[in-house]
Amino acid sequence: MSPQKYLRYLMLPSLFGTARTKEILQVNPTIIPQREEAKDVKIFVHEYNATSIQEYGVESASECLLRHDDGFVSWINIDGLRKNDVEIICNNYGIHPLVIEDILSINQRPKMDEVDNILFCLLNMLYFNEQKKSVETEQISIILGKNFVLSFQEDAHRDVFPPIRTRLKINNAKIRQRGADYLCYSLLDMIVDNYFIVMEKVGEQIEIVEEEVIRSSNTRSLARINQLRKELIVLKRNFAPVRDLLNGIIRSESELLEDRHTKYYKDVYDHIVQAYDLSENYRDIIMSMQDLYINNVNLRMNEVMKVMAIVTCLLAPATVIGGIFGMNFDLIPYIHNRWGFFIAVGLMLLIPLWMLYVFRRRGWF
Repeated sequence: MSPQKYLRYLMLPSLFGTARTKEILQVNPTIIPQREEAKDVKIFVHEYNATSIQEYGVESASECLLRHDDGFVSWINIDGLRKNDVEIICNNYGIHPLVIEDILSINQRPKMDEVDNILFCLLNMLYFNEQKKSVETEQISIILGKNFVLSFQEDAHRDVFPPIRTRLKINNAKIRQRGADYLCYSLLDMIVDNYFIVMEKVGEQIEIVEEEVIRSSNTRSLARINQLRKELIVLKRNFAPVRDLLNGIIRSESELLEDRHTKYYKDVYDHIVQAYDLSENYRDIIMSMQDLYINNVNLRMNEVMKVMAIVTCLLAPATVIGGIFGMNFDLIPYIHNRWGFFIAVGLMLLIPLWMLYVFRRRGWF
């Protein structure tokens, strides 16, 4: 076991994940971000039609030449971003410089733009980090043009598109029979479907914390609740803009989108709306857990105060009797009687026992 797992609980800021708060909320669009050049870059090209497909990887971006065969659809996927590679590929396909700037940006809000007869989509892939119990994002840009699709991913080692590559190898697959806009739909659909996998992981964490809060509420439980609220902020920050993105595609009158494929984009739109509603339900559960935690803390405090009040009441008769017989007067009843001490002690015991009986009958404990 690593000691860091437990040592972090000795520091209160670490316990409540304040660094995560800064990571989520520190977004300033007025500052030009400095993107680090990717160390590893993988470029894969798929060129296909209904009867044939060619799949190959290229070493440099300059090898991604524009194909002029109208019957083929070209899909170029770039894993790992370098400014020079992005500019070479985009210039080869006549992509506007503003779109290139968006591709190279950091922490962009998901959006959809139509620029110079291309359709540009920018959104985030979501992954769940099992070690940190947090949601991680990876920005992905998708460009739809006439008979081509360009996709840019930040991380060269994580990808959710292998199922699409597998479907492309099947001769009679629907994706092979359709145009580039159907491929664009397939990419968006795969990303949105992956959101539900991440939400399942978050839901499992919510169930674990809920059990912990019900069984034994402590400071660690509150920290876990606070952490889950931050992860839900990440989810909602991505779901709402993607909903607007898909709505913009559905309403678009671009010639790149075939009317027969509109229903497919509407299906993805329904999925993202469902994901957004589910995140709202998760948020309600988190708020309920926080209220439950506060109620449990108050209940324990009330139990402690009740015990202390009962003890104080039981000691009150002995205090009064001892105070009376401890006064410095000669004319105190039974003060010179040989049974006076035993009578006083007996009263000190009998009165609390009678009080316990009365409290019990009234259901005070």
